[in-house]
Amino acid sequence: MANHELIHGKNHGGDLGHDKQLVHAHNHSIGLEHTHKHDLVMGQEHEQELDLGHSHNQDELALEQSHDVEPSDDHYEQGNNLLMERKPSHDCHDFSSQNELALIEHNELAVTSNHDLDENLELDIVQSNEMAIEAVDDLDVQEPEYVLDSDHVVQARALVVSPGHELHVGQEFPDVKSCRRALRDTAIALHFEMQTIKSDKTRFTAKCAAEGCPWRVHAAKLPAVPTFTIRTLHEVHTCNGIGHLGHQQASVQWVANSVEQRLRENPNYRPKEILEEIHRIHGITLSYKQAWRGKERIMAAMRGSFEEGYRLLPQYCEQIKLTNPGSIASVYGNAADNCFQRLFVSFQASIYGFLNACRPLIGLDRTYLKSKYLGTLLLATGFDGDGALFPLAFGVVDEENDENWMWFLSELHNLLEVNTENMPRLTILSDRQEAIVEGVEANFPTAFHGFCMRHLSESFRKEFNNTMLVNLLWEAAQALTIIEFEAKILEIEEISPDAAYWIRKVPSRLWATAYFEGTRFGHLTANIVESLNSWLLEASGLPIIQMMECIRRQLMTWFNERRETSMQWTSILVPTAERCVAEAIERARSYQVLRANEAEFEVITHEGSNFVDIRNRCCLCRGWQLYGLPCAHAVAALLSCRQNVHRFTESCFTVTTYRKTYSQTIHPIPDKSLWKEMTEAASDSSKSVEVIINPPKSLRPPGRPRKKRVRAEDRGRVKRVVHCSRCNQTGHFRTTCAAPI
Repeated sequence: MANHELIHGKNHGGDLGHDKQLVHAHNHSIGLEHTHKHDLVMGQEHEQELDLGHSHNQDELALEQSHDVEPSDDHYEQGNNLLMERKPSHDCHDFSSQNELALIEHNELAVTSNHDLDENLELDIVQSNEMAIEAVDDLDVQEPEYVLDSDHVVQARALVVSPGHELHVGQEFPDVKSCRRALRDTAIALHFEMQTIKSDKTRFTAKCAAEGCPWRVHAAKLPAVPTFTIRTLHEVHTCNGIGHLGHQQASVQWVANSVEQRLRENPNYRPKEILEEIHRIHGITLSYKQAWRGKERIMAAMRGSFEEGYRLLPQYCEQIKLTNPGSIASVYGNAADNCFQRLFVSFQASIYGFLNACRPLIGLDRTYLKSKYLGTLLLATGFDGDGALFPLAFGVVDEENDENWMWFLSELHNLLEVNTENMPRLTILSDRQEAIVEGVEANFPTAFHGFCMRHLSESFRKEFNNTMLVNLLWEAAQALTIIEFEAKILEIEEISPDAAYWIRKVPSRLWATAYFEGTRFGHLTANIVESLNSWLLEASGLPIIQMMECIRRQLMTWFNERRETSMQWTSILVPTAERCVAEAIERARSYQVLRANEAEFEVITHEGSNFVDIRNRCCLCRGWQLYGLPCAHAVAALLSCRQNVHRFTESCFTVTTYRKTYSQTIHPIPDKSLWKEMTEAASDSSKSVEVIINPPKSLRPPGRPRKKRVRAEDRGRVKRVVHCSRCNQTGHFRTTCAAPI
């Protein structure tokens, strides 16, 4: 009844009998205010079971009375479509002609008849006991059916469901799974729980889980075909539905089916968003774990399971070597149970580009995986002539420890050993982790090893939490001369002697530019993970083969884009080097140059004089040696003797060398369905022993992984004791002090 209330007059002819009442609870939402599905609230439970008879017309409301009254259109109210048909009953008492509709407490309606009702009678529903009962015009709910006997008047509810959830006798389903799925969806949509009585290959029987409710369905398999059909259906409920926010039929598989299309469109759809959508559409509150598992199930169907990824790793490594000849791809399992332990991959295009065109500089870093079986991704990255990252090798290990870092650096050494004679001494940048330091010393004894300033400054910030001190630390690291470096350290010491002492405990030759013996080309930080974070973060949660394929596709795209971009350059040097040289030329115009001989010059500036040797490519300011590009002093000396400045830069900065960096191609890898056939064709032997790699034993608990990683150097670090300057106690600051004044 759309916005109309059922007005019940007083009973002029007495009660309906001793204990005889007509229950008419008309709550369309069955107490679930947050759902969009509407249902009928049932009347009070009765001990005697109803015989529903053969009443299949759900559009009629049968009211049993002592006299036959034909239904009339006058009884239809605006927007309600309620047809009241009065039938004779042998067990009912005679009702007085003056009886009217009266509202009984506890939401029960005593129905009486009034012969004086005319076509303009207005029906209202009166609110009682804090329950607002409303009728909505557009609800797809049929009016309840009433059956009266000598002892009870009981309501039985019958629901009209949407076409997608409608059930009827003779309805067919392709197989038993489709039948179960349809019944489950109907139970969830109508907010009642279903209990399976029998389920096998030929039969499926279920009933409403509420005790005493007659709803029941029986489906059976048709002969010679997998089709199932509904044979028996009692579609009337006498229960109140479920009164809680969960649902027995809302299984993980149901969650997966519900959000499958959304996940295919957006694989980044989060479990929290899944919960919100299910709650909004179905009115069901699920746990985060259910949503997470449902998503994992769909993602496994789309991209393959995590377990399958480890099992196919040996074949994947073979495909890398087949499609990209010269590449290195090897997987190692635990000797005891063959569980995954290590994976090393380096593409031939990366190896060639690094050995022949990149700067002799390698950065080491790692990131923790967020996949089902955790693990750590180890990275070795070079830098091209334009300063961009050039990923060289990747290692995946079950956990980060000293042994695995030693293995990774050993594999990296073997990779570079093939062309060691043509390479200058390497410079390696990493954090201060002891395992990396030992691995570099063991596998690259002649390389210069420097610490990444980002890791060092973060540890310094955690220790002292002073922005000014951190800025002075960076200025000290960037100082080109020892005099400038020591001046910055003195400034730090004046502010905090403890901070200066902390800095001096770290050998300056490992992080300060002024003391570093190798060539860092101005790279104070490796900055690998942060630079690759835009796509590496997403890849870290995928199965291992999918993750490696994501990395390969990114590298393949980079190589192609940078190769095509470099073809448009018309300068001698790469853009970043061209800008640096142009700035140096601009500054050199104001310098005075005095020539000592054909190679040595004295350059006088407003800051002082510098000595330049163009034969050995060095300047007293050390800028030429450290960056590989002529500094302003060197440019002034070169211009004074009419030399081409571009000829005195490192070869890695030229466009020709840059094009050689990306001259090789990273080729695509075919779909996994073709791997076995291609491997057998390449080896000419179908009897090769297949190695099975099992997943590692570590499992990630469901839920959102922690965002901030704990670095190895910070594990076990003694926490600094804070002191309150107000109460002279430890453990808190002045701002949080609660001691009385």
